[in-house]
Amino acid sequence: MSCSIHRVLAPKLTVRHLATDTYLILNDIAAATITHGIESFVSRFDRQFQSRFPTRHDAPSDELAFSKAITSNLMGGIGYFYGSSIIDRAYKADWDQDEDDEEDQTVVKPEPKLQPPRSLLTATPSRSFFPRGFYWDEGFHLLLIGAWDNDLSLEILKDWVDLIDDDGWVGREQILGEEARSKVPEQFQAQYPSNANPPTLTMAVTAFIERLLSNRSGSGPTDEELGLGGDSQKVFASGGSNEYGNSKESNKHLLDHGLALSYLRSIYPPLRRHYDWFRSTQRGQIKAYARKARSRTEAYRWRGRTQDHVLTSGMDDYPRGPPHAGELHLDLISWMGFFTRTMKSIATFLGEKEDETYFAEIEANILGNIEDLHWSEENEMYCDLGVNDDDESVHVCHKGYLSLFPFLLGLLPPSSPHLGPILDLLRDSKHLWSPYGLRSLSASHPLFGQGENYWRGPIWIQMNYLALSSLYKVYAAEPGPYQEKARQIYEELRENVVKNVYKASQPECA
Repeated sequence: MSCSIHRVLAPKLTVRHLATDTYLILNDIAAATITHGIESFVSRFDRQFQSRFPTRHDAPSDELAFSKAITSNLMGGIGYFYGSSIIDRAYKADWDQDEDDEEDQTVVKPEPKLQPPRSLLTATPSRSFFPRGFYWDEGFHLLLIGAWDNDLSLEILKDWVDLIDDDGWVGREQILGEEARSKVPEQFQAQYPSNANPPTLTMAVTAFIERLLSNRSGSGPTDEELGLGGDSQKVFASGGSNEYGNSKESNKHLLDHGLALSYLRSIYPPLRRHYDWFRSTQRGQIKAYARKARSRTEAYRWRGRTQDHVLTSGMDDYPRGPPHAGELHLDLISWMGFFTRTMKSIATFLGEKEDETYFAEIEANILGNIEDLHWSEENEMYCDLGVNDDDESVHVCHKGYLSLFPFLLGLLPPSSPHLGPILDLLRDSKHLWSPYGLRSLSASHPLFGQGENYWRGPIWIQMNYLALSSLYKVYAAEPGPYQEKARQIYEELRENVVKNVYKASQPECA
């Protein structure tokens, strides 16, 4: 394992001064001192890793080394970015306006404009190929970063939250400065305030609150709760001492309740603004097309789509219905259900009773409308909604990740009669199941592996993580008619994913 250490040089020094000083310093440092320092660093890293992510005593050493390598690689991909960005506040995609919108629907030409410089501390999907912040990715990054160093994850999260503008919007790609733009084709550099992205930052907030509650209780989950036997591997264990450095430095917000409350109060207003922006700008139509639902407000549609892509959804080329102002998207209403639960959790933690009740009512409406609008009894699956040539609302069903969303985000109760068909679809090798993880699209779908083949079959780790997380935390953990089946699927899927990711990292597979 190699470690890269990035340091900031503060004083204004010339290159000659730096070179001379470096030469003198290095001459004074014995090789043995450097070797000892590296060994000490690695030893402390190993101790923190074992403290943060306890493993069984007989865990294969090569797999353990791989786990440490990918953790350090994620941490090494954190960067500080500063610079201007390009935003186009005029342009809207062809299908962004509603049919009953009385405003002028004249096609507007793009007007990309350079914005004042902003700063951002963020992890990156790839230091070499994608050296910038991605909203869709960052929520997943922060889950692992937060388990490793709670306060660092909060600092990154706060930087993202600070990007939320007065309207409640934040760009899905943070391309800050000329250097960052040099890595992005010109047609993708502008960000559009009408476009959303999956609100994955809410997962980081939820994870922080879970760590707070676990720390307050004074204990993490037991071996039995973590599953499957006394010598099973623990996943993202909470608590424990930080032997890598000063525990107070990485866990201040877990140890100091007042500090935690202050932090949550600081991010609550902008997150509320962001939440309201989603509900107003990504709203879908219900009363049109004779749709019946228990709530007349909770329905959602991604803006910014094209004929063959919904880039804003994060699942770029996943099959959808024909573009239409009346379509409704299952994944977006599911994300809004998760977002609502997160806001309710913050309100509960802060003692904001009125807000807690408000979000609870919206959550109930969203969950009800997922059932009323998006469940197809004929196909026994959750689907998007589209509008046919006769202006009738119809289900648009493509078996794949999309079909699983209420399950992936843990929105279905364990007692739901729809959980059985979802688990059947997930476990069916003719559709999503494979020895390597869950496919993004059914192997029996006519578009499987076709076109760009980005979300049309390839296995995506974040979606497999969501499936494993929901199985582990909800459906295998809580009583219900499918608990044992969920537990079995969890064990098999986890083994498949871990083995595949490890095998794919080996030189002979690269």
